[in-house]
Amino acid sequence: MATLPVYDRTGAEVDTYEVDPSELAPRINKQLMHDAVVMYQANVRQGSAKTKSRAEVAGSTAKMYRQKGTGRARAGSRQSGVRVGGGHIFAKRPRDFSYRLPKKAVQLATRMAVASKIADDEVTLLDDLKFEEPKTREMAAVLKALELEGMSLLVAVSEYDVNVYRSIRNLANVSVVPVAELNALNVLRPRRLLMTTSALDAFREKVTAGKPAS
Repeated sequence: MATLPVYDRTGAEVDTYEVDPSELAPRINKQLMHDAVVMYQANVRQGSAKTKSRAEVAGSTAKMYRQKGTGRARAGSRQSGVRVGGGHIFAKRPRDFSYRLPKKAVQLATRMAVASKIADDEVTLLDDLKFEEPKTREMAAVLKALELEGMSLLVAVSEYDVNVYRSIRNLANVSVVPVAELNALNVLRPRRLLMTTSALDAFREKVTAGKPAS
């Protein structure tokens, strides 16, 4: 059981929050988390790289010189891949790198990622995060009070809030997502995870709902 301090926007500790990482994931499987991260990274690859083969390079197809009697190595056309300006021997072709792991494996990897952050003391809990209007300066002051200024950071909130999003989007190395959109990549990539208590409650409820009845 981990006991996490809960802070307010001024950085003062106002409460504590108890959570058992094993409740989210019974064990941490680094290979599964790695596989999920690689999947997400592969799925954003453009796959638009293309080079020309010898059939696509412009130039004469005539034999450069006769086969025998010149003292030089035999040669075909100038499009040969061994010559400057020739085509690529193994030319690249546009391709789709995307693939999908089983749904349950992806969900488990996300739970493991959050559980590992909690176990490694890389989660900061905030009692509430709301703005009446977008205020990047106020959000920066909150991060400074929590001693998170300058760190790569993911802010997880219980649901999408346009004022919170607009207050965070211009801060360097800081991103914000509703808890429903958490995945292994966006949880593990930043150094710290900042969650509101309501976001962690929502995540735990989602985990509990996803478990089969015993």
